[in-house]
Amino acid sequence: MRTGPILAVDPGEKNIGIAISDSEAKLARPLQVIRHVSMRVDVAQIVALAEENGVQQIIVGLPTGGAGELIRSSRHSLKMVEELQFQTAIPVQTWDENNSTQQARQNLLLLGVKREKRGGHQDALAAAVILQSYLDHFVSETTDDK
Repeated sequence: MRTGPILAVDPGEKNIGIAISDSEAKLARPLQVIRHVSMRVDVAQIVALAEENGVQQIIVGLPTGGAGELIRSSRHSLKMVEELQFQTAIPVQTWDENNSTQQARQNLLLLGVKREKRGGHQDALAAAVILQSYLDHFVSETTDDK
């Protein structure tokens, strides 16, 4: 894993959640939500955010089926990865996004966020869940190697 911040993308049909890690790549936080315009425009906005924040890697959430197989909605994420690789030299990879939105909602409940404030776009929080899962996996993997 590279040192420096990592950007995570939760690609949706209407909104795209963006999260970023700290510079040590240990802790994820929601960054913002981008409204979907077109793949090329969306990716250009993601690349601009990545460059502004000195990102060393981009993670794109990939939905999969129950057995980890690619499903219809996986194609959108894979197209985004292709467009990102076309528009930037920053390394891009996919990461399992299953249940990230549900976990984001659960986190808001656990934090005691009132119902009227839980509504709206939770896409950036879902991107943070994806990114934290990636970061936690990497940390546990390197800890197991020691």
